[in-house]
Amino acid sequence: MSTPVDDPLSRERSHLSASRSALRAMREDVEALDITDVTANWVNAEVLARQIEERIKALADLSDTPLFFGRLDYLHAPGAAEAEGAEGERFYIGRRHVHDADGDPMVIDWRAPVSQPFYRASKKDPMDIALRRRFGYTGGDLTAYEDEHLSDPAEAARTSKLLQQEIERPRVGPMRDIVATIQPEQDEIVRSGLSGTVCVQGGPGTGKTAVGLHRVAYLLYAHRERLARTGTLVIGPNRSFLQYIEQVLPALGELAVQQATVEDLVAHVEIKGTDDATAAVVKGDARMARVLRRALYSHVTMPTEPVVVVRGSRRWRVAAYELEEIVRELLDRDIRYGAAREALPQRIAHAVLVQMERSGEAPDDRVQDAVARNSAVKAAVKAVWPAVDPAKLVLRLLSDADFLAEHAAGILDEQEQKAVLWVKPARSVKSARWSAADAVLIDEATDLIQRTHSLGHVVLDEAQDLSPMQYRAVGRRCTTGSATVLGDLAQGTTPWATRGWEEALTHLGKQDAVIEELTAGFRVPTDVITYASRLLPHIAPGLTPVVSIRENPGHFEVRAVAGTTDVVDACRASLRHEGSTGLIAADARVPELAAALTEAGIPYLGPGEETTQETRLTLVPASLAKGLEYDYVVLDEPRAMVDGEPDERTGLRRLYVALTRAVSGLTVTHAASLPPQLIAQPR
Repeated sequence: MSTPVDDPLSRERSHLSASRSALRAMREDVEALDITDVTANWVNAEVLARQIEERIKALADLSDTPLFFGRLDYLHAPGAAEAEGAEGERFYIGRRHVHDADGDPMVIDWRAPVSQPFYRASKKDPMDIALRRRFGYTGGDLTAYEDEHLSDPAEAARTSKLLQQEIERPRVGPMRDIVATIQPEQDEIVRSGLSGTVCVQGGPGTGKTAVGLHRVAYLLYAHRERLARTGTLVIGPNRSFLQYIEQVLPALGELAVQQATVEDLVAHVEIKGTDDATAAVVKGDARMARVLRRALYSHVTMPTEPVVVVRGSRRWRVAAYELEEIVRELLDRDIRYGAAREALPQRIAHAVLVQMERSGEAPDDRVQDAVARNSAVKAAVKAVWPAVDPAKLVLRLLSDADFLAEHAAGILDEQEQKAVLWVKPARSVKSARWSAADAVLIDEATDLIQRTHSLGHVVLDEAQDLSPMQYRAVGRRCTTGSATVLGDLAQGTTPWATRGWEEALTHLGKQDAVIEELTAGFRVPTDVITYASRLLPHIAPGLTPVVSIRENPGHFEVRAVAGTTDVVDACRASLRHEGSTGLIAADARVPELAAALTEAGIPYLGPGEETTQETRLTLVPASLAKGLEYDYVVLDEPRAMVDGEPDERTGLRRLYVALTRAVSGLTVTHAASLPPQLIAQPR
């Protein structure tokens, strides 16, 4: 039986098929490019070949990813005056632009201005849209559509079923994009300009990470040439998190964004040691920047002897007082230590050239460069403004009590100085047992000597866990660019977690950033977020609780158990559902649970490893749960999670993170008593 010609679903499927063919043709056109005669040299050829290769990758058609997810029917041609009677146009909204052989668009990139009403148009403000159509897919096959007649006053506003289904669709594998479900308040953040920094406070499930990644994709679309020159970077809390999000931007056709952790940025030395909480807090305090600066510039000494430069039969003398004036002028300019040191021999040489000109000579720049390289000038520079190795500087501060006391006086008290000093001083940079906080100090010292390269845009996720010194390290990477800062104050699980975004942004060097708050929960079911929110008064008083907008309340259960066998049974029950399951436990309990799963014959993965249909269970230490999500979560022993941290508030925050990783259901298992903060208080 043939399909009726006027069947809308059939027509949309035909457009999908034609769009896929057009995308394939676009890719083939790029693959067929011959650059043999268009490059001047091998360097240009290499650059162009790499650009073509990237373009081919960006035009890949992912069979299980819908090429378009929506359609807009405009009442009038976008940008045309209504008085002209311009007939409306129809646009299909997708992950990337696709055009036919004549160059006419078949799919419009979701980031284009003409696509904006798909996310923001409403009955109150239809934005000249007659109809908004959403498409439903099974795999890569278009199977349903849903229409909203925004300009028809007779049609009441209603919740989109397809939108709700897409939000609640089970998660298997890495994080996916949200281009089909971006909400108006999220879209405003995504499309905010490149010149300003945006800080997004968002509770669990509000989509802050996705918003940050989509903002990068939007900025690359709107400012591609500029960001191609200056670069973009996404900073995550750990490798597991970066593996989880790494496919989002490539799915949107963006392949040039770097990803790193803060530890990657400051990897000047090998990390071999750890700090206790007290030492880590002091080392992470912004006051350490002042200590380092003092220690560095203590190497500069005022000259007491003149410099005598011999050229041929002539001797040119620069007096000690004149040298001192040059040194003080460089100090007053407040330029980098290394830049000032490089400028000093040229300044001395210039003083010599002034004397030469007064005596009737006519020296040029070559003579000045030669004087700057003179052995006497070099010796003076070495004595007055010696080269300093940043790692050796930090090594001395942490090893030499007298050196630290001299430069920390009035900044750190005696107890704080004692906390950061190594009990057993290291003999050399290579043998030292550097901690993660030490590496940040070395990065600060490195920047004091030589300016750190700045990128065009940096996304900093899970920012609430950074120390002030780590914020400074990130801020150095975007001094001339902008940033997107993402986090949740309630999820701060380090002893140095930030107390407020204004303070954090000051350390980042972005005091003028706009702070936005997301409170609508798209991921965590109502019953789960309500239970987890019992902890908010104890971990982040005054913070607005997340309100779940999901229609599906989700599965929620608190179950008393006798031991690990019952925990394994709870995992089995979760695995009967479609989607992924995460077993989250206090770090100390992970080995015991791993042995129990192995004995029960249940395969499992570690955090960051990609789930498959065959292996859908991930065993997650609580310390690595942040930023991850699973359809179903079995949370083992809340009490052990709290007790595993240095203090109760940090433990409760760790528990809050773990409780809010579930997308469809949460089972809390406990043999020990629950933390009292989780027990509902009688009204």
